[in-house]
Amino acid sequence: MNAVIAAVGIMLVLSLCRVHVVVALIVGALAGGLLGGLGVEGTLKAFNQGLGGGATVALSYALLGAFAVAIAKSGLAHALADKALALVGRQQGEGGGLLKWLLIALLLAVAIASQNLLPIHIAFIPLLVPPLLYVLSKLQLDRRLIACVLTFGLITPYMFLPVGFGGIFLNEILLANVAKSGVDVTGISITQAMAIPALGMLVGLLVAVLFSYRGKRVYDLQKIAQAERVDVQYNPLSLLVAGVAIAAAFVVQLWLDSMIIGALAGFVIFSVSGVVRWKEADGLFTEGMKMMAMIGFIMIAAAGFAEVMKTTGEVKTLVDSAAALIGHDKAVGALLMLLVGLLVTMGIGSSFSTIPIIAAIFVPLGVQLGFSPLAIVCIVGTAGALGDAGSPASDSTLGPTSGLNVDGQHNHIWDSVVPTFLHYNLPLLAFGWAAAMLL
Repeated sequence: MNAVIAAVGIMLVLSLCRVHVVVALIVGALAGGLLGGLGVEGTLKAFNQGLGGGATVALSYALLGAFAVAIAKSGLAHALADKALALVGRQQGEGGGLLKWLLIALLLAVAIASQNLLPIHIAFIPLLVPPLLYVLSKLQLDRRLIACVLTFGLITPYMFLPVGFGGIFLNEILLANVAKSGVDVTGISITQAMAIPALGMLVGLLVAVLFSYRGKRVYDLQKIAQAERVDVQYNPLSLLVAGVAIAAAFVVQLWLDSMIIGALAGFVIFSVSGVVRWKEADGLFTEGMKMMAMIGFIMIAAAGFAEVMKTTGEVKTLVDSAAALIGHDKAVGALLMLLVGLLVTMGIGSSFSTIPIIAAIFVPLGVQLGFSPLAIVCIVGTAGALGDAGSPASDSTLGPTSGLNVDGQHNHIWDSVVPTFLHYNLPLLAFGWAAAMLL
């Protein structure tokens, strides 16, 4: 059996059996390395070499957690939550229907903006979502729905709109690698190439919102009160300082292209202003780092897993095997290329890292099968995006979990990974295949 398929399969099965994702990644990497002929020593060496690749992201998220706790201390997000709670009280007889849709629309809009207008990615989730949990639970909103809404906003904009992270993914990674592999992409409309796959993501979102999770789900309000400050004191000064700190963090991040320095600058402003007292700063910083520690360790382990998969050389073997099965059948070819992309991204956890791995083989194969340049861009782009939703190691699922599970009532695998896999990967696979055949 191909080492990549075995490693990803073992990692997913262990995760579904509620084994911690970090453990599942390590065991999957060991199995893949042994099957790939690296041996125990070679596997561990590759795994250790890859760990450093996730360190920057892990530290960024740890500092982001500290910044999030400082914002919670200021009461900014809780001021928004209090306004929402007041609306819940007024609409109690109507079940808060209007407020429910307003909150869903707010979270969706912020998630979309985090990829393009304000490119902060998942940074907003630990700032905005935990203070709203009490309100969401009073409305008995299913958190699986919120996970689907957030994941849609984190993925669809970058795979369709060439702005912000979308500009990096579509222009600097997708088009650049397709051109590098021998296809002329001059004059190709990237939005046209990815429009049908993006429509598949929209269909998945509508199914989640209108059908799958429209029912009510009861959560323990006492657990939320214990985990998340629901009685935070705030005043105009603390809210003003919070606004300044957020703006400064955003400007510094864009200026230096460093989430680490941006989050640190925001935390320093809170400390200097007195909103966070000096004697409390150390405890709050530690609390915030703990909050995001799980994401950090998973990202580090995922980087090690990815390095083992690359070192085995089995990714190329997997792609070559798919090419051998295809023959000259365009329909089978498109489907197999998308499935390979799904497997690779599910294991690595990053669509941005998947494109360079698969493009070198998929582009010549697409030319050989007679696909147009537009269709080839679509296939490679969709194959890269597949698996970002539904991967236990993807920040598109880890981010929502970090905000929704602060009280321990949202399971990462069954409440984030499985719902997003079903609602996004399956329609993306179908719509991506249809686009390849039509373009």
